Amino acid sequence: MNSSTPHAADRLSIVIVNYNTRDDLRACLESLRTVQPPPEIIVVDNASQDGSADMVRAEFPHVRLLALAHNTWFCSGNNVGIEAAREGYILLLNPDTVVQPGALERMVNFLDTHLDYTGVTAQMRYPDGALQRTCSRVPTYAYLLLEHTPLGRLFRGWRARLAAWHWYAGWERDTDKDVEVLPGSCLMARRGFRLEGDLLLYFPEDDLARRTPGAKYRFLAEAVIIHKEKSVTRTWRATQIYFRDLLVYTRKHHGAVRAALLWLLSRPLLWGMALKREISSQRFTRCGNGNRGDVGAGL
Repeated sequence: MNSSTPHAADRLSIVIVNYNTRDDLRACLESLRTVQPPPEIIVVDNASQDGSADMVRAEFPHVRLLALAHNTWFCSGNNVGIEAAREGYILLLNPDTVVQPGALERMVNFLDTHLDYTGVTAQMRYPDGALQRTCSRVPTYAYLLLEHTPLGRLFRGWRARLAAWHWYAGWERDTDKDVEVLPGSCLMARRGFRLEGDLLLYFPEDDLARRTPGAKYRFLAEAVIIHKEKSVTRTWRATQIYFRDLLVYTRKHHGAVRAALLWLLSRPLLWGMALKREISSQRFTRCGNGNRGDVGAGL
C-alpha cells in the first residue's frame, strides 16, 4: 500500500464480513443509510445459517451481497470484498457496529485532505457509551511472550511496562492521534491493500502495519462508531483460533525458532483455559441451567 497515492474516486466502498450475526448486521446496514454520498456496501456472508443472506436480499437490495458457499473466516472474507470493491477508499467494518451520523464523512474528508496518510479509524464505543481501547503499537516479541505465557507472572513489572507502551498509556482515546495499528473492526484505507490470508481472525491489523512500514495512520476522536465487540468470538473455538493465529503471526514476523518457543511456553496458559472451561461445563451440566455461551467462552 502506498501512503502517498491519492484516492482514485470520491466514493467509498464498505466491506462487511458476516457470519451468523443477522440482527447485528441489520442494525449496521440501517446505520449506513444516511451516509453521504451513498457508499458502495459489500456484505461478504461466510455461509451463515441464521438467514443473514436472505435478510440482506429482502431488506437491503442496494447492498452487494457476496454469499459464499463456505466460511472463509475474517481475513480471507475481507479479501473477497476488497477485490470486489470499486471505489477509491475501502472501509473494513464489523457487522456488530452502528455508525453514528457524520463519522464516515469525517474519515473520508481526512483522507481527502491528508494525502500523506494511508488509513484512518474512528473512536469506538460500547453500547453503554464507554470508550473502547482500540489502536496500539506493533507488538514486540517480548510483549507477545509476556502476555501469552506464565513468564508474564514472573516478570510483572516488565509486562506492565510493555503493555503500557503497547497501548499508548495515558491516551484516553478522546483526542486525535497518529497510531501504528488500526483496528480491523473499523479500518478505512486507500485501495491497494489486502489482509494476510494465512490468518483467520486475529492479528491482521498488526500484520498489515508490519507490511506497510512508514505508512501513517490516524485515529479520529470526533468520528464515533458503536461497537458491541466479540459478537461471534465468545467461544472456545475462537480462543483456539486466537492462539493459532498468534503463532502464525509470530512465525511470519519473528521467525520459526521464536514461534516454537512461544508455542511451548503458551501451552500452560491454553491448557489452563481448557481446564477452566471443562470445570465450568461440568458445573453447568450438574446445575442443569445457565448460559452455555458464557461457558463456551472459556476465558
